Amino acid sequence: MFSNLLIGVDGLDGGRDAIALGRKLVGSGGALTLAHVYDVHGGRSRAAQAAARAGGIVQKARLEADLDADVRPIRSAAAGNGLHALADEIGADLIVVGASRRGLKGRRVLADHTREALDGASCALAVAPSGYGKRSGPLRTIGLGYDGSEESAHALAVARALAAQHDAQLSALDVVQLPAYVGAVYVSDPERTPIDELVEEAQDRLAALGGLVAHAVYGDPAGELAEFGASVDLLVVGSRSFGPLRRLVYGSTSRRLVQVARCPLLVLTRAAKDSLAAPIGPGDAGRPARAGHQG
Repeated sequence: MFSNLLIGVDGLDGGRDAIALGRKLVGSGGALTLAHVYDVHGGRSRAAQAAARAGGIVQKARLEADLDADVRPIRSAAAGNGLHALADEIGADLIVVGASRRGLKGRRVLADHTREALDGASCALAVAPSGYGKRSGPLRTIGLGYDGSEESAHALAVARALAAQHDAQLSALDVVQLPAYVGAVYVSDPERTPIDELVEEAQDRLAALGGLVAHAVYGDPAGELAEFGASVDLLVVGSRSFGPLRRLVYGSTSRRLVQVARCPLLVLTRAAKDSLAAPIGPGDAGRPARAGHQG
């Protein structure tokens, strides 16, 4: 599916999780690059030592995983910036990172490189949940977050391609939200709006796309998508939020999903739409967008 993957490794379980996910997402004949971002303060001797240590980390990761991959230690003050710069340099169409580590009190927190990679990417981003390298299995069910937007239509096309690649079932979820116009006549009112009808309509729209199992619910997008993710092997969503330089700035839904998702997460950017060759089948595009949960 993806032809040029950049995988962030840290010498710890997060890097192993990312490699396990990268193996599943790379297309036949695709290129892999393992990268470790390091920073150093001091003179030339310290810089040389840090570079050698970083090089050892990526070399060890390649040997442990028995991968045919390029290895790149990168010096950067911020892990995310280093990954983004290298992704641009090598023309990567996907960055893969591990999701989390344990804090001092055993709580799960975003690893530094994961948190920084969430903003500024010019290509798609995949995040492997903690422990994925030890428990990953076949991708039997591909999940999709869909809301009728252009971004989710592209996510559908990519999800279809991944499902075909892995001979997997495609399952899609639309999380219905009531519109609210602050200061206008209409205000969301669950007592006056036929929520059941809206959910049924959303499920019918999904089913009409064909080739997937359609689900629709009413609720909080991140929470509902996270719960849905527990039943799939990979969750694919689109994102349409951008910063001043037209680079991705992940919205609250994506950030929360990274924190709570129990399955790998693949987030597709608008830039990813231009770089990926996944075909969009009949009915996948051209549908009217509505207020939704992408990003």
